[in-house]
Amino acid sequence: MAELPSDMKNRIKAIAIQLIYQKGYHACSISNIADRVGIQKSSIYYHYLNKEELLYGIVKDTMEDLNDSLAESLKGVEGTEKRLKALIRNHLNFHMDRQKEVIISDSEMRGLTADNLRSFIRLRDEYDRKVRDIIEKGVDEGIFINKDPRVVANAIITMCTQTSTWFNPLGNLSKEEIIDIYTKLIFDGLKVNK
Repeated sequence: MAELPSDMKNRIKAIAIQLIYQKGYHACSISNIADRVGIQKSSIYYHYLNKEELLYGIVKDTMEDLNDSLAESLKGVEGTEKRLKALIRNHLNFHMDRQKEVIISDSEMRGLTADNLRSFIRLRDEYDRKVRDIIEKGVDEGIFINKDPRVVANAIITMCTQTSTWFNPLGNLSKEEIIDIYTKLIFDGLKVNK
């Protein structure tokens, strides 16, 4: 039975993620992807207009998935501290589970056209805003230190995102242990000493 077009599109995307992660966007060609998928180069153009559209699909889907997973993780969570803990847990899990896509999204943005880059940045800013909102609420409630919420949010996001570059599922620490360490570090730095 022949593969359905959507299945082929997903297969092309999965192979592209692997190859772009290994080689970098500019060093990875449509021919490389087609060879690895086992199809003619021209067949890729049935699913994707060009290589940049494929890259944009990867980074856009990754950012949309991160936004969606954050919304899901915060559903029904009450209290600023619990919401920040849920955010930290979600961000770390996402970045440890989707290492390749996250690294591509962080390092290959220069391969996007201006319009696609703006679109991606809007999605990223939407996520950043959600993090900043939690920090600002904690400052307003007097539970977090009164420092620039944009800087604090960027620090948390950057710190947690970096797990994608070094986390090894076969390493000495489990994801839960890493989440506990990061949560403690972040809260130790944020909490107002009373």
